[in-house]
Amino acid sequence: MQKKNSNPMNRSDPFQSKKILLDWSRQDIEQRFGFPGGRYTSANVLFSFLLAVFATVVFYLGITFGLRQWEPARFFCDMFLERGIIPYPTMLFFFWALAILWVKASKLGFQRAALRLKPVPIEPDFILNRDTAREVLLRLRSEVDDTHNFVLSNRVDRALSNLQNIGLVSDVSNILSTQAQYDEDQLASSYSVVNGFLWAIPVFGFIGTVLGLSQAIGAFGVTLRSAADLSALKTSLQAVTGGLSTAFETTLVALVCALIVQLILSYIQGKEAAFLDECNDYCHANIVSKLKL
Repeated sequence: MQKKNSNPMNRSDPFQSKKILLDWSRQDIEQRFGFPGGRYTSANVLFSFLLAVFATVVFYLGITFGLRQWEPARFFCDMFLERGIIPYPTMLFFFWALAILWVKASKLGFQRAALRLKPVPIEPDFILNRDTAREVLLRLRSEVDDTHNFVLSNRVDRALSNLQNIGLVSDVSNILSTQAQYDEDQLASSYSVVNGFLWAIPVFGFIGTVLGLSQAIGAFGVTLRSAADLSALKTSLQAVTGGLSTAFETTLVALVCALIVQLILSYIQGKEAAFLDECNDYCHANIVSKLKL
């Protein structure tokens, strides 16, 4: 009868696998452009502001020297170019909000890459205890440059560090639940700037309404005084209609911009909520279910 190979070097080691390196310091979108990266999916304010300035300049150059040359689009372009100063900060805040949401979406995609890491062996008979927790931690920390930069890796690192140092299996589930709540709060707070813009953009529209109505009312007084002169009457009526256009079109632009930001914001929030749910499922399937006293 042929003897089984008892060489320990030929036995399968659950901790031997191909490493998937996630280097946050080089792969994070803000780090790649030389800006300090926000934690998890938080956006760097300066980086997003510069993106917004660039987008605003490109937008106004496009409608001034491009779209406005097309006669049917002239009315659309006039809403941004001929309605006073209010449309300019409105569009800047609009593109700033979009820049933050774009950065958050990019960073969320990078965070999701941590779900593909398998620091815990997938063998069904593997048991996670104080002894094996050290091997899992070493493997996890070799797959990323810093576990604290990733939602999932940080959560697993904290739970297993407690298990390795204290050895209380019963505390691991509580630590995972507590860290999950911290992560939700962190991601929710990253929307504070965008929520501020959602408040500020309509306010710009209302300011434009007040300024436009004031202009129209002042011009209407001139119209009454020049009723006897037909040419002067036409000129003053143009000022009245111009003021009314400013009043209503600045509000229209602001409300449409706020609506677009709100729709994209809701979509990104839904994606982040789904990501957090996947992190919870990952921890239950790969950590909690493998614990044994």
